Amino acid sequence: MRPPSLSLMAGLLIGSLAVLPAQAHKTEVSGDVAGTWHLEPNHSPKAGEPARVWVALTQQGGRVISLEQCDCTLAVYATNQPDAAPVVQPTLQAMSPERFQNIPGADITFPALGEYRMVLTGRPRADATFTPFELSYTTVVAGGARSITPTPAPDQEAAPEVRRSPVWIVSGVGGIVVAIAALAAFNKGKSLR
Repeated sequence: MRPPSLSLMAGLLIGSLAVLPAQAHKTEVSGDVAGTWHLEPNHSPKAGEPARVWVALTQQGGRVISLEQCDCTLAVYATNQPDAAPVVQPTLQAMSPERFQNIPGADITFPALGEYRMVLTGRPRADATFTPFELSYTTVVAGGARSITPTPAPDQEAAPEVRRSPVWIVSGVGGIVVAIAALAAFNKGKSLR
């Protein structure tokens, strides 16, 4: 049996990594509430351009929690300023995307490129029986056509920009290194025979 070629192994690895950033939804659980986040367009918002976020809230058993049942608020924070006030607090509106009806959502315009954390908090209204929750979702906002560049106030020192590498890049590079090492070891073992 012929061993797989290095180019075949590299092609498969790179091909499998190409689909990782295209993750469509992120689901998080808080108490007895699960929230599936979706950010349009394609989980790739751009600074200065409108983006739509919605969260499909469900209780154990799959029962959907509508905006009418939830006293919810959404706040958006710049992750490089953890103790700062939210940069955006959009008004939530009932949305009916995909197969969901009347779930919380909002239109957001991120002010600048960078990493942002959206936090959705909620507690039950009227006859709803879920426990209060807090769910969060972090996204990286790219530069857009209408990017707004924030300028620091004269009496404040500008915070250094922190750039974080997505986990998939680190895992991808590690996977490629492991695959090359395994292939080299396999070929070395074959040449010793």
